[in-house]
Amino acid sequence: MTVTLAVADQIATITLDRPERRNALSQAMLAEIERIADGLRGAGDVRAVVLRGEGTDFSVGADIGEMEGRRAHPATLTEARRAAQLGARVMRAIQGIDQPTICAVKGVATGGATCIATACDFRIAAAGSRLGYGEVKIGINLMWNALGPVIELIGPARAKRMVMSGALFDAETLAHWGLIDEIVPAGSEDARALALASEYAALPPLAVQMIKRSINAVSGALHAAVLHADADQWLLATQGADFAEALVAFRDKRPGNFSGN
Repeated sequence: MTVTLAVADQIATITLDRPERRNALSQAMLAEIERIADGLRGAGDVRAVVLRGEGTDFSVGADIGEMEGRRAHPATLTEARRAAQLGARVMRAIQGIDQPTICAVKGVATGGATCIATACDFRIAAAGSRLGYGEVKIGINLMWNALGPVIELIGPARAKRMVMSGALFDAETLAHWGLIDEIVPAGSEDARALALASEYAALPPLAVQMIKRSINAVSGALHAAVLHADADQWLLATQGADFAEALVAFRDKRPGNFSGN
């Protein structure tokens, strides 16, 4: 299994377990995260949830090789649109977990991995870790309804800087901006995330979960109305010549030559 679930002392730990691929997120992994998150909602024996990655990195985001494979064997537009909506379902599933969620970030988190981190309630980062959104570098928009959470955390100007540049930002900068809640020495991020989870698990669960749900409802009230079409934007972007060029340039580790088509 490339995504695992363990429960101990009222804390559930979800682990991205594909270290040989730096936890690159396949469609199967995303579907499993969605299934696990949906199953945790309302689980009476769980009072807090930790999400972590095995190996050196939290996750390098979407599996580019799998993406290229889907491009080589295109589905119908209807099938492609349905597949493109999986990421947003994963985000909703994580945000919909009743219990407090803590993401332990280390190494690199980019693209979909950073989206997942922002869907959690809190983010603990190892010193030296870097996060970003690399979608623009392969010619696509940020989807998964993920713009809302990052704008909430760091504001529109800094969100534009992160998403439009595709750059990786160090944990210290992101802590100053508000995306990272706490930086800890490298190697201690899992222990700190578990300790924070234990603090929330010890509180009255009904009150904690009602407070979380209310805050999420207020802060994300307009997300669905504004971001419902980001999968369709992705479908448009992937039909262009710039997308094909961006994938090749990414593979060849060279600058792309983009035409706007």
